[in-house]
Amino acid sequence: MRRRHVLGAGLAIAVAGMAGSAMAQSEIKIGEINSYSLLPAFTEPYRKGWQLAVEEVNAAGGINGKKLVVISKDDGGKPADAQTAANELVSSENVAMLTGTFLSNIGLAVSDFANQKKVFFLAAEPLTDAITWSKGNRYTFRLRPSNYMQAAMLVEEAAKLPAKRWATIAPNYEYGQSAVAVFKKLMSEKRPDIQWVDEQWPPQGKIDAGPVVQAVASANPEAILNVTFGADLVKLVREGNTRGLFKGRSVVSFLTGEPEYLDPLKDETPEGWIVTGYPWYDIKTPDHDKFLKAYQAKYNDYPRLGSIVGYQTIKAAAAILAKANSTDPEKLIAATEGLSMPSPFGEITFRKIDHQSTLGAYVGKTALKDGKGVMVDSVYRKGADYLPGDAEVAKLRPKD
Repeated sequence: MRRRHVLGAGLAIAVAGMAGSAMAQSEIKIGEINSYSLLPAFTEPYRKGWQLAVEEVNAAGGINGKKLVVISKDDGGKPADAQTAANELVSSENVAMLTGTFLSNIGLAVSDFANQKKVFFLAAEPLTDAITWSKGNRYTFRLRPSNYMQAAMLVEEAAKLPAKRWATIAPNYEYGQSAVAVFKKLMSEKRPDIQWVDEQWPPQGKIDAGPVVQAVASANPEAILNVTFGADLVKLVREGNTRGLFKGRSVVSFLTGEPEYLDPLKDETPEGWIVTGYPWYDIKTPDHDKFLKAYQAKYNDYPRLGSIVGYQTIKAAAAILAKANSTDPEKLIAATEGLSMPSPFGEITFRKIDHQSTLGAYVGKTALKDGKGVMVDSVYRKGADYLPGDAEVAKLRPKD
């Protein structure tokens, strides 16, 4: 009896093990990392976006018949925590790839981890040019249009302004530094008559808006480049409105037309700023209509740009895995280089030379409507039209 009991228990364990093995083989896991607790205004819509994409992928048969599972971790806005999360996802969860990240310094930290451990990484949001150029590596790809791309789109409009004296305000970390550097470079090339009269570098998330506004006003610029976002942007706008900083001055601003940053400004929204953003209410294309309908049906809410980024990150990951038909990093890289796919903004392609996608952005102006900030006169700029050619990229990016 005891022997039969032991044999039975052993058989049960073996069967359970086989079932677990079969279960593992019937799904593909993706690791996802983001700053959920630090930046909920962007990351919560982002999470909703990727969850919708997971549902759609699995409803359509998954990845070559295997269920797609996303395991998500919060990096708390700390590069070291992001690398720890990445290590746990790879070593403990055995994920096929890493995705996500928001802040540029965190994106670079995970990219470095991916390069060292030879793990495929699809960076969703970090905008620094370094992630695909100076610190680019064969294991890292990026979805969102970079600082260079968005700066080039904004410079196209900013160069038409009569203003010659410019000041800049940007958060003092990788993203802000990169955005200011590339905007100044591209703007000065188009307008050699420009003078840069002041730079303000408040700490990210901790702006003391009064002294910043006072310093910029003292420099008496004719135009201002703003790179602040989130709560810092609200404080800057409020203080700037109170002190009349923006009166009679042109403002060019990265990201401000995104609903997650425009909505909190409410009736304080300054009008006429040249911005990149996401006017979801004015986009009338079949691709976007399909996404909008599905998003609103699931969440009874309108999408933010984060929703688009989260959604397309998982859609891209699924397309990569399906084409590779493998979780081997080298096969994932081969499948991604040159891969084209649909998106809510139209077809995009991951370039082979620098692993940057050609997802574009909308450029327009801020305005007030019914007591809310909106984006008007918006035009979609295709990402491919604002990227440097192969010869220039070859100088910017180390050889893999």
